[in-house]
Amino acid sequence: MTRTMRPLPGLALCAALTVVSSWIGPARAQDGASPVPPATAIPGAPSAKGDAMPGAAKATVLVDSLKNPDLWRSYRSRFVTEAGRVVDTANGLISHSEGQGYGMLLAVAANDRVTFERLWGWTRANLMVRSDELMAWRWEPGKRPAVADLNNASDGDVLVAWALTEAAEAWDEPSYRVAARRMAVEVARKTILFKDKNGALLLPAVSGFSAAERADGPLINLSYWVFPAFARLPIVAPEFDWAALTASGLNLIRRSRFGTAKLPTEWISLKGDEPRPADGFPPLFSYNAIRIPLYMVWAGVGRPSDYEPFVALWSGPDRERLPIVDTADGRTVESLSESGYTALSALLLCDRKGTPLPDGFGRPQGNENYYPTTLHLLSMVALQMRNLSCPAR
Repeated sequence: MTRTMRPLPGLALCAALTVVSSWIGPARAQDGASPVPPATAIPGAPSAKGDAMPGAAKATVLVDSLKNPDLWRSYRSRFVTEAGRVVDTANGLISHSEGQGYGMLLAVAANDRVTFERLWGWTRANLMVRSDELMAWRWEPGKRPAVADLNNASDGDVLVAWALTEAAEAWDEPSYRVAARRMAVEVARKTILFKDKNGALLLPAVSGFSAAERADGPLINLSYWVFPAFARLPIVAPEFDWAALTASGLNLIRRSRFGTAKLPTEWISLKGDEPRPADGFPPLFSYNAIRIPLYMVWAGVGRPSDYEPFVALWSGPDRERLPIVDTADGRTVESLSESGYTALSALLLCDRKGTPLPDGFGRPQGNENYYPTTLHLLSMVALQMRNLSCPAR
């Protein structure tokens, strides 16, 4: 799901689709290199339960990785309705596929199957309204229809498929496994270009971002590369080369070092020989891109040099806020002041430099919005799953 600078996080694909609307054409499925079994097929047993991708740190299971039950109860009471809708409090109380995916992942991490089923039930009933197994990206309360745009957001689909995979593994529930497979297969068939010159590409949505639909296409957003998910989706859809996505994502991160700050922008054009900031979008390292190092650390992938631009940015004297950077001139144009955002820098610096965690890392604030609070809890889960030890200073 894509974010814009104003209003605060949660606007999903709205801004991107506004810019690309003149290029949007009919959705076209992207087939993998080999024939794909029907999406309704029951997946076979994985060759090795929970295998990680080559080059990734050895994964631990997600279930029970959120160790403080009070934190989950607080999150659930603030952001999850009784019906199972995750509410984006900074963006008109909308819901979106990304938020449902994050909520489902955190429910597994908290070993809360009852809430997981509520979340999944609401998602099925309200976002799975397309003609395939993918989700509409946005649901808006008070509007009829609540889903005005049937396009998907591939990061939301990846997150939900991953959450279903983890739930199936944790609770041995076949229906979750089948649902995870159906969604993962559709993601692979319709949003991944396995034979692109840049390696496997994850398009942001089924429609609107390919070379046929944009003058500067294909267009990508590197925050959609959910690296820890790619290590787990082979459990339910082993016929697809998910490792190729990990390899391509890392390669594109290395090549997308724009300006003096050497940071990727939110939206990147792959039209020419080298990546460049996409047309029509501010060349910012912002709300989306701050998740790139989160997913890298969580999966334990990449070379030390791959982390250097993020470490340099987040090692500055102002550690209480994360900067939004204009890559054209390296200037900080705004700062993210809610403390939940700084959990990302704390996780990264712990992993890369052994920096002690700040005192507040284990205590998310009870008055912050959905997105920074979610990133804070995800950072805590990643720290636990990677077994990183950086005692608070």
